[in-house]
Amino acid sequence: MNSTTNRVILQTNLPDVALLGRGKVRDVYSVDERLVIVATDRISAFDYILPTGIPDKGKVLTQLSIFWFDFLRDLTPTHFLSANVDDYPAPLPQFGDQLEGRSMLVKRAKMIEIECVARGYISGSGWKEYREHGTVCGIKLPAGLKESDKLPEPIFTPATKAQSGHDENVSFEHVVSLIGEELAKRLRDLTLAIYGRAARYAETKGIIIADTKFEFGFVGDDLVLGDESAHARLFALLARRQLPAGRPAILLRQAIRSRLPGIHSLEQAAAGAAASRRGGRQDQ
Repeated sequence: MNSTTNRVILQTNLPDVALLGRGKVRDVYSVDERLVIVATDRISAFDYILPTGIPDKGKVLTQLSIFWFDFLRDLTPTHFLSANVDDYPAPLPQFGDQLEGRSMLVKRAKMIEIECVARGYISGSGWKEYREHGTVCGIKLPAGLKESDKLPEPIFTPATKAQSGHDENVSFEHVVSLIGEELAKRLRDLTLAIYGRAARYAETKGIIIADTKFEFGFVGDDLVLGDESAHARLFALLARRQLPAGRPAILLRQAIRSRLPGIHSLEQAAAGAAASRRGGRQDQ
């Protein structure tokens, strides 16, 4: 049996490899003109990293990213190069126990500081806004929609990237003012085209992609799909199987988030989780 099976990796440690940063889930390293992106098993909710992880979560996210990069390759170039650790430059192959199955070697891109969000269904934060204002990210929607209803057509709801805390939803006009009309339209049209193809494919597997987020950047003069791409964290997936209340089963971290608002604070949740595993060993 593989010794890494069911091992929870909350943080990677690659001596002599330049660490660029640690995000909520990913550790990013620099190797010459390329990057290595490692998906850990960390869990985040409400911009807070929880103290426990899910075994092999990072591997699942990475394999989904690789699948979507390949699936969408004729729609857009991507920054993906390889997921075979043996192909990575030295000294990375020696860290296979931390990298295998959960990492990607990618081109270094100059990222555009816009989160490109497509929504095809009304759910999550969009449902909350719609109930209060009849809009989603400021876009007026028809009256009478129910939670998880399909929108008349997918909508583009961009956001500006925040260094910390929540990203800020902005209007398409604001995006135009930041990056120009030509690039803004290109991002909008590409985002909706990618979402449409992915959503149609997912439906054949009994899955609804309610909404998703993409990030794009430039490698030289080429616009590429990059960052975390279309992996499970970015897709809000709803199973077609209906629950008794009529709401579809949500397959992602919303299941965790839904249990947190009743807790007095996430710090309290962290303390409780730490107490529950006291005396055990936490893998790094």
